[in-house]
Amino acid sequence: MECRADFSQWFDLPWQDKAIGLENFDSIKLIDCGSFGINVTIFNSWLVIALITLVSWLVTRRISTGKNVSKMQIVLETLVTWMQNEAKETSGSGNRKYFSMALGLFCFIVTANLLTFIPWFRPPTASLSTTMALALIVFMAIPYFSIKNAGIKGYLKKFIEPVPLLLPMNIFSEVFSVFAMGLRLFGNMLSGVMFAGILSAFIPFIAPLTMQTLGLLTGSIQAYIFALLALVYTSSVKKEEELSIT
Repeated sequence: MECRADFSQWFDLPWQDKAIGLENFDSIKLIDCGSFGINVTIFNSWLVIALITLVSWLVTRRISTGKNVSKMQIVLETLVTWMQNEAKETSGSGNRKYFSMALGLFCFIVTANLLTFIPWFRPPTASLSTTMALALIVFMAIPYFSIKNAGIKGYLKKFIEPVPLLLPMNIFSEVFSVFAMGLRLFGNMLSGVMFAGILSAFIPFIAPLTMQTLGLLTGSIQAYIFALLALVYTSSVKKEEELSIT
């Protein structure tokens, strides 16, 4: 099977008219191997993951517990401590079982938004396939943590509360509320990309920097909301002793 790579499209994206439209960037393949290919969204997602991995390795390889602590370690320790406190307050649990997932989702979304300062980088969170994949992670985490906390019986019990008649509605609410997270994130990120692209066509120098700065703030808020909702949904079913404490 012959494979063909063409990264010129990746660099040309900001200058193409379709960059400000509703073009599906999932269809633009940078590496094409017949039925298999790597599109812009997947490639940019890999860049985000690679950057997070690199930064984590650079910081943790010389981690210090003494007085000589690097500024980057202080920043990351602040981020970790903040997310641990959020997980504790939101879940009402003193343990950290929800922390890793929430921090991972937050870091991925925030990093993707940080990289929008690169003109030809289109954030993967502006693609519905990426945001729905993130929502799917939360959707799978809900029964995992719920069964781990209260067992299968405790997890299924919530679908017939307060009355069994609400079973269909509770099932629908479970599915829709989680995937609404993905739709919300996609809508906010895509609208930011489109709006910045439209303004750039009229004000080519000032608008991009202003919109990217505003987009960074909005993207950080969206990352926080997504991670917070993930904590709320995954910690919705707890043990009886945890409920009595909270």
